Amino acid sequence: MYSQITKLEKKCLVCAEQLREMKRSIFAFLFCLPTSFLAVIFFLLLFYNGFVVFNVHLPFPSKPQPEPANFSKANLAGNSLIKLPSSVMSAVKEDTPEVILKTLLPLLQNPAISTTPINHHVVPKPKKAHEYKAVKRMLRSGDNSKQFSTRIKDFLGNHGCKVRFFMTWISSLKPFGDRELFAIESLFKSHPYACLVIVSNSMDAESGSLVLKPFLDQGFKLIAIKPDFDYIFKDTHAEKWFKALKKGIVSPGEVSLGQNMSNLLRLALLYKFGGIYMDTDVIVLKRLTTLRNVIGAQSIDLENGNWSRLNNAVLVFDKKHPLLFKFIEEFALTFDGNKWGHNGPYLVSRVVSRVNTMPGFNFTVLPPSAFYPVNWSRIKSLFKGPRGKVHSTWLHRKLEQIKSESFAVHLWNRQSRKIKAESGSIINHIMLDCCVFCNSSSSSL
Repeated sequence: MYSQITKLEKKCLVCAEQLREMKRSIFAFLFCLPTSFLAVIFFLLLFYNGFVVFNVHLPFPSKPQPEPANFSKANLAGNSLIKLPSSVMSAVKEDTPEVILKTLLPLLQNPAISTTPINHHVVPKPKKAHEYKAVKRMLRSGDNSKQFSTRIKDFLGNHGCKVRFFMTWISSLKPFGDRELFAIESLFKSHPYACLVIVSNSMDAESGSLVLKPFLDQGFKLIAIKPDFDYIFKDTHAEKWFKALKKGIVSPGEVSLGQNMSNLLRLALLYKFGGIYMDTDVIVLKRLTTLRNVIGAQSIDLENGNWSRLNNAVLVFDKKHPLLFKFIEEFALTFDGNKWGHNGPYLVSRVVSRVNTMPGFNFTVLPPSAFYPVNWSRIKSLFKGPRGKVHSTWLHRKLEQIKSESFAVHLWNRQSRKIKAESGSIINHIMLDCCVFCNSSSSSL
C-alpha cells in the first residue's frame, strides 16, 4: 500500500514538472513575439470580455407581434372617423396594443414625460379654454347693453353733435390714467363744442363716471357707453365673423382680444355713424374739422417718397364710406389673432395698397407728420429735456415743426407709457399749450 502511494506521488511530481516546463516554453515563445502582435491579442481579449459582460438577453413572449395598422382606402371605407379639436386630442387615451420593441437594452424613460394615467380632473386646461372664457366674459358684458342704440342716438341727436369723436377702451378702469385724460383734454381744447363717445364697459360705470365728471362739470359733451356688438356690427362682414367668434369657430388667438376688438370697433363705429376716431394716446394739437376721409401714413419710403405703412390710430371718415367697408371686410376674412398688428395697422395698409388706384374710393393718405411726427422707435426723444445748447436748439426746432405740420401726436403708449415728461421737453411744452385743467394737469404724462 505504501509503495502504491509513493508511485502516485512520483507521477504527480512528474506531471507538475512537465506543466512548469510547458509554461516556461509558452512564456519564452511570447517574449520572442513582436510587441504589436501582443497588443492585438490584448485588444481581442478585452473585446471578448466586454461582449460577455454587456450582452443581456431579454426574454420575449411567444405570442406573435401585432401587425402594422393598414390605413388603405378599403379598410377605411367602412369606418366613420370623428374629428376632434386639437385641444382635446392631447387628452385622448389610445387603445392601440403596446408594441414590444426588440432591443438588447431596456428603454430609458424621459423624466419630463409622466407615465401616470391621464386624469381629466387634474390635467391643466389648454390656453384656448382660458381665451374663450375671456371671450364669453367680454361678450356677456356686451349683451347687457342693448340700450346702446337708443343712448348713442339720443346723445348725438340731442346735443347737435356736428363734430363727432369716438374712442374705445376695452380694458379695466385701472390703466385709464393721466395720459388718457390728457388726450381728452387736448381734444376739447381744440374742439370745445365737439361730442365724444367712449365705447367701453369699464367706463360706463359709477367709477368711470367719476373719472369723466370734471369734463361734464365744465360743460363738455361726452358719454361712455357699453358696446352692443350685435348692433354695431349689424349689416357688415363683421356680423358673421362675430357670430363665429361667439360660437368658438374663430379662435381669438394669442394677441389680446381687447386690442383686436378695438381695431374692429373703430371701423364699425365710423361706418355706422361717421366722424373722427382717435386712440387714447393721441394728443390733439389743432382742429381736425378741416379733414375729411383721411388716414395717416406711419412711415414713407425714402427712395420714392411713397408711404410704406399706414396706421389706424387716427381715422376721419364719412358715414358708410366704401373704404371702411373694405377695412371691415378684410378684418372678417383675414382675421389672425396670433399676429400683432395684422388686424390693425397692417390691415389698413393692405387694403389701401389694393384699392389705391380703383375708382369710387375718395380718400387721402396724409404724410407721417400729420399724426405720427415721431416714429415709435424715437418717441423717447419727445419726453427728454434739454441736455445742452445743441440739444436745446434741436428741441426748439422740432417743437416748431410739430406745431406747424402736425394735427396730432401719437405717443405710442406701448413704448412710452413708463416714461415721464421732463421739464423743457417737447411733450412738456405741448401739455402747456393743450391743457384744459392746466393747474391740475399731471406732470407724469
